[in-house]
Amino acid sequence: MAQAIQPLASPLLYMGKLVTGAAATYVEEMWVETPKRRMITPITQDVQKIITQSGITDGLVLVNPMHITASVYVNDLEYGLHEDIMDWLERVAPFGGLDGNNGAEYRHHRTGEDNGDAHLKRQLLGHQVTMPVQNGRLHLGPWEQIHYAEFDGQRRKRILVKVVGLIEE
Repeated sequence: MAQAIQPLASPLLYMGKLVTGAAATYVEEMWVETPKRRMITPITQDVQKIITQSGITDGLVLVNPMHITASVYVNDLEYGLHEDIMDWLERVAPFGGLDGNNGAEYRHHRTGEDNGDAHLKRQLLGHQVTMPVQNGRLHLGPWEQIHYAEFDGQRRKRILVKVVGLIEE
């Protein structure tokens, strides 16, 4: 007769909390115009201000750079890392074309634009983030910060911030 296998004791501790209240959504747009064509800007504090304005205490916040040549991502707020990320992206998707300015241009440039690299960099870094909100604050891990990455800047662009969750009664 086969013996039942006993599950191992989990090293995880589950401590759930049920939060109730009225469901709500809040939407606001942030506008940015970077002074450089390519740059990374921390936006955690701006997103937190919008969450606070929303009155939502528990839920999620979506941060979406409503443009196809920009990204929003989460990582450490360390400016050397910003430079490393931009250097890495430039090696993978260089300005001009896959061989930089020494070879054929991106096919996207046949449309008359010169930002093929910006579209690829956005694909590599990601599009948008959804982050948890708890007690009316971003619920971030150690060192986590929200960043806006611009790859074809020096013009006005918008970032959609949508907070979805509960307003405690």
